[in-house]
Amino acid sequence: MPSEHDGHRKRLKTRFVKSGLDDFEPHNVLELLLFYSIPRKDTNPVAHKLINHFGSLSAVFDAKPEDLVKIDGITENTAVLISMIPQIARKYLEDKADSVGVISGFSDIGTYLMPRFVGRTVETVMLAALDNKNKIISCSVIAEGENDKANLSKRKVMEEAIRVGATRVVLAHNHPRGFAMPSKEDVFLTEEIYSLLRSVGIELIDHFIFSEDDFVSLAASGIEFRKK
Repeated sequence: MPSEHDGHRKRLKTRFVKSGLDDFEPHNVLELLLFYSIPRKDTNPVAHKLINHFGSLSAVFDAKPEDLVKIDGITENTAVLISMIPQIARKYLEDKADSVGVISGFSDIGTYLMPRFVGRTVETVMLAALDNKNKIISCSVIAEGENDKANLSKRKVMEEAIRVGATRVVLAHNHPRGFAMPSKEDVFLTEEIYSLLRSVGIELIDHFIFSEDDFVSLAASGIEFRKK
């Protein structure tokens, strides 16, 4: 015999199919998601526990699996499912952004790179490699930090650029808990990488800094890093 929980699940699923998530409260979003890892149980209480403990829907999705399983009712499978959400979103947005193909300005680079930082909670450095027609060859993570600091090897930047046959490159990193503004250290490091790449015939054309849905281009901001 169907339970009252089965009826509630069906109503919530039907509501999603008809109208999407736009009118869902944060706990309803989690409640619906949890249907697929917690069968035959009311997921509303655990959804509320998650929101109350972590503070927001995005904070729940950004939480580490080892922290999620500390919440009563969250198994390892459920923790993995929740943790996958921002990374699935990133893969989706990366795939759509890949259509940029050829870079014609800093806004194109920002559009291409921004999705690659979705859901990243530690400082991450990426290198986008371009050919001599400004077509993107590759984009790879070259450094990650424990928290807010990534230890970037200048030599690794050069080796990766050479390995993929880049003519020009764009450096990018995020400030997970700050603003999309370059620090003095960011500018100094950019100058050093520019000089190192220039010595092997590769041009560093820009360095982007991302924070949530904002980004700054050093070149577009007039910050000089192309010192002789």
